[in-house]
Amino acid sequence: MNPVSGSTFSEGAGFGTAGEYRCCGHRTLAAASERWLAELHLRFTRLNNRTLLVENRHCGPLRVQKALYPEGEAVCHAVIIHPPGGIAGGDDLYLEVDLEPRSTAVLTTPGAAKWYKTPHDLSRQQITIRMAKGSRLDWLPQENIFFNAVRAESLFKLQMEPDATATGWEIGVLGRHASSEKWLEGSLRWETSILGPDGTFLWVERMLLDATSRVRNAPQGLSGFDAFGTLWAVGSEGAARLAEELSASLPFEPDLRAGATSMAGGVLLIRVLAKNVERIRQLLIACWTLLRPKVHGLQAQPIRLWTT
Repeated sequence: MNPVSGSTFSEGAGFGTAGEYRCCGHRTLAAASERWLAELHLRFTRLNNRTLLVENRHCGPLRVQKALYPEGEAVCHAVIIHPPGGIAGGDDLYLEVDLEPRSTAVLTTPGAAKWYKTPHDLSRQQITIRMAKGSRLDWLPQENIFFNAVRAESLFKLQMEPDATATGWEIGVLGRHASSEKWLEGSLRWETSILGPDGTFLWVERMLLDATSRVRNAPQGLSGFDAFGTLWAVGSEGAARLAEELSASLPFEPDLRAGATSMAGGVLLIRVLAKNVERIRQLLIACWTLLRPKVHGLQAQPIRLWTT
């Protein structure tokens, strides 16, 4: 694992007292030489008919290189990169995003997030996105791969004001299937929450999973699957109807199972279990392609990174 280096961090990072390390206001008592600390703040605003990335502030190895406009000036794309290439024991990653009124942003990552073996130290990723009135968001990261013996915590929170619309997904894989490595030990805390204008939960999903837990094979759990994903779409007036339409076409096969659910507040969920994460990715892209015009009023366009 790459150590934290003072030269890696922009102004605002440094040591506090008693070995405490600070990065953009967050603090830790762990030795800075043993872990990565990283924080990224993004803010999007709409000026005339263009969405601009007006704040791109980072500490440590988490950043956006530049704003992209493959759909025209109204929609700003940002690719979030983490140069170390993975998350290891004791690493803390914080991402905070603000979408100002009527701005539109697409956020994605260039590759899978790899969570390395951490038998003693907890690795953490915390993402908070705040959406102002009338803003639109597509949150489309690639999958999280949890190595054997990882101790991981992945927290995602979306706060939405009136008339904001959002689509997104989270995908996880237990073990490294390409290397025939199974997830035999370790723990995972996986939480996704979406809040409405008054601060109440529109939807929350929490999973506390131990590698030896019976839930992994239980019908009410992962049913023996190691790859899982959830797509959410918020803001469609016909969420219940869309869920019913999608349910008829979603697969329920030995290696791939999916189902759609609608909830109050215009929330539509699609949950997927699979033996192969590639099948989850393909299915969620197909669902997003169908849902984006209905949620945002924008035609779906494939992200170039998905084909590289």
